[in-house]
Amino acid sequence: MNTLSYRTKSANDAYVKRDWHIVDATNLTVGRMSAKIAAILRGKNKPYYTPHTDCGDNVIVINADKVVFTGNKLNDKEYLTYSGYPGGQKAEVAKDLLRRRPEVVIERAVKGMLPKNRLGRAMYKKLFVYAGAEHPHGAQKPQPLTF
Repeated sequence: MNTLSYRTKSANDAYVKRDWHIVDATNLTVGRMSAKIAAILRGKNKPYYTPHTDCGDNVIVINADKVVFTGNKLNDKEYLTYSGYPGGQKAEVAKDLLRRRPEVVIERAVKGMLPKNRLGRAMYKKLFVYAGAEHPHGAQKPQPLTF
C-alpha cells in the first residue's frame, strides 16, 4: 500500500516554473494594482500554490510615474521614514514622493502586502519597478499582464 494517490503534493523549488510578467501602470490605482501584483509574486494564481514555498512569478512594472490615487490620498497620504535617532522621523506627502521617486510608491505598497519574513523578502526581490516605459529585461520575454 505504498502508492497512495490521494496525498497532497507540496510545491518545491524543482517543481515551480517562474514566468515573467510586465504591467503597464498607466492610469491604474496604486492599491488595487499592488494587491494583484502581490498575489502573483506569492504564486496564488497557480494551481500548485503552497504557502511555505516561493511559487511566484517575476513582475516588471513600467510607467510607475503615471499611477493614480483615489480620493484625496494624493494630498493626504504620508510616507514616514525614521532614521533611528531622536527627532529623525520624516514625513513626505504622496504627491511629492510620486514626483521625486515614483518607484518607491509601488514598491512600498507591494512590500506591505507580502509576508513579513524571509519568504516575503525573497518574493519581494522578484519585483522590478521602473518610472518610464523602458526596462532592461527584454531577454526574459515578459508576457503583458492586464488587470
